[in-house]
Amino acid sequence: MPDRTTHLVLPGYGNSGPEHWQTRWETAEPRSFRRVEQADWDHPRRTDWVARVDAAVAAAAADGPVVLVAHSLGCVTAAHWAATAPAGRTAAVRGALLVAPADVDTAEVPELADFRPVALARLPFPAVVVSSTDDPWVSAERARAFAAAWGARYVEPGAYGHLNADSGLGDWPEGRELLAGL
Repeated sequence: MPDRTTHLVLPGYGNSGPEHWQTRWETAEPRSFRRVEQADWDHPRRTDWVARVDAAVAAAAADGPVVLVAHSLGCVTAAHWAATAPAGRTAAVRGALLVAPADVDTAEVPELADFRPVALARLPFPAVVVSSTDDPWVSAERARAFAAAWGARYVEPGAYGHLNADSGLGDWPEGRELLAGL
């Protein structure tokens, strides 16, 4: 029987461009990977972003299990969603790959203030937090604290910046391995 898992891609502030590993994964497997589109990528509102994730999970769960594949503000959105969604909805999520979670509590970007404070409730599904040692959006110490609060495994691949297109990850096979491990 074929795997019917839907991977919901949750980009961060500003969306993920064509060279970002999230977009590359979507392009490589369009039947399995679906981007959760936001109404406004540059002026995010927590309630709107969380509602879009909730609707996407509900729709995808009708077809089978769901895995969240989040980056940056997408990780924070996933944490807020998990903290507020009904248990029946979160039960559809089999796991989450949370890459480079943005520390919106300390970010000096006014557009991200609506996501404060970062939800620190334990996630009701398995998760992996991946963070670089030199990420400008989150310290390694804070990323480890997020992972601990969320009950997630923590992976630190080295110095790769924000683990985005500028990091030169390409298709990021190491990330795919982490995803497969969920």
